[in-house]
Amino acid sequence: MDRVTVFTLGGTISARGGDATRMTGTEVLAGLGVSGIDVELRDFRRLPSSSLSFEDLAALAREVRETVAADSGVVVVQGTDTLEETAFLLDLLCATSRPIVVTGAMRRPDLPGADGPANLAAAVAVAADPACRDLGVLVVFADEIHAARHVRKTHTTSVATFASPGAGPLGSVVEGVPRILLRPATPTAPCPLRLDPTVRVALVTLAFGDRGDLLTGLDPRIDGLVVAAFGAGHVPTWLVEPLEKLATRIPVVLASRTGAGTTLTHTYRGPGSEHDVLRRGLIPAGALDPAKARLLLHTLLSAGVAGPAGYDRPRITAAFTHLNGTGLA
Repeated sequence: MDRVTVFTLGGTISARGGDATRMTGTEVLAGLGVSGIDVELRDFRRLPSSSLSFEDLAALAREVRETVAADSGVVVVQGTDTLEETAFLLDLLCATSRPIVVTGAMRRPDLPGADGPANLAAAVAVAADPACRDLGVLVVFADEIHAARHVRKTHTTSVATFASPGAGPLGSVVEGVPRILLRPATPTAPCPLRLDPTVRVALVTLAFGDRGDLLTGLDPRIDGLVVAAFGAGHVPTWLVEPLEKLATRIPVVLASRTGAGTTLTHTYRGPGSEHDVLRRGLIPAGALDPAKARLLLHTLLSAGVAGPAGYDRPRITAAFTHLNGTGLA
């Protein structure tokens, strides 16, 4: 019999009405309609996902690694607000061939059309299926199977909120059986990474007319920065020098705020263009969205890509390049 360990963290799938009361993990799993699978429960947290911390995720990753080492698939059940961050962090921290699946729900159990039971059953089926090995961490939602590195929450209320812009799902669950159509070309992390909760990486999203107020005073307080820039990686001309100055001390990653597509490197060459800021020391995020770029940078800094002479820009750049689809590292 296949074994799957379910870690429950809280979220909409466990909500009792609209207040802070949460169901236990046992209550969430009650009536789970799967056969031939030995399901073990870990009632790990009972929190809305907006209140999960790096300490929570570091502890979760340790237990997940121990669980897959004991030859069990894993399902993590949590709220959808930060579900994509949890999935991506686990992808960076848990190198294993066993399936690790993250899922949740958009509708509370007391509402018509509650989607939690179906999502949970599909996630367990994926976590137990040998055909779903070596895919990295997955998000299973609305019968679609997504790679953690691509998936994003794209709608505030739709039960089909999770999508993978620019990539699409890896497969789907049909009649309770996973069907895998695509496989990632490379693992998400080029080497095992770790998570140090004390590392501080800021994310600043640029807006029209931005004068850089949020950048002021950041330098002494943070270890790294991700800038969610315009378009394919463009910033106002008056922010070029402040960003260049920051990049002399800490890694500054250039991402796009658009929600899909990759940052460019040399299509535009004027002041404030991607070519301009990259030659001044910023690091291209490639196709990673800003939130995931922040997590990759956090784990890289946690793994010690800094030294007495400053941060290791080539190694950080290589980690982002590893995921840009060119086959380079």
